[in-house]
Amino acid sequence: MQVKTERIHLTSRREGDILDITDQVEGAVRGTGIRNGVATVFVPGATGAITTIEYEPGLIHDFPAMLERVAPRGISYEHEKRWHDGNGHSHVRASLVGPSLTVPFTEGSLTLGTWQQIVFVEMDRRGRSREIVLQVLGE
Repeated sequence: MQVKTERIHLTSRREGDILDITDQVEGAVRGTGIRNGVATVFVPGATGAITTIEYEPGLIHDFPAMLERVAPRGISYEHEKRWHDGNGHSHVRASLVGPSLTVPFTEGSLTLGTWQQIVFVEMDRRGRSREIVLQVLGE
């Protein structure tokens, strides 16, 4: 069993950005030389999230709209009362979606569905530079 850690760097432009990172993840997995195992994709920080989605214009529109219905910007959050940073909704949204995803791979290829891509979702009020940690376990 081997464990290797890689990093992917990206920059979001604004809140609600959904960035397809599938190719970077797959390239990083292949670069480890591990043929079969699992890859965990993790974003450090409390206002970013990792998930899968069919990366197409309709869902790119629908996903942020869903987040607005579930955790709207315009309501009171205790986080904002304490910190006055205007991103209480960002923290709640990121917690709901989650900071990580584990994907199995075989023969160096991710075992994603035909219409399934790995995405980073920016939940913070502004764009940011992000580092995605990829931990690859296998043989």
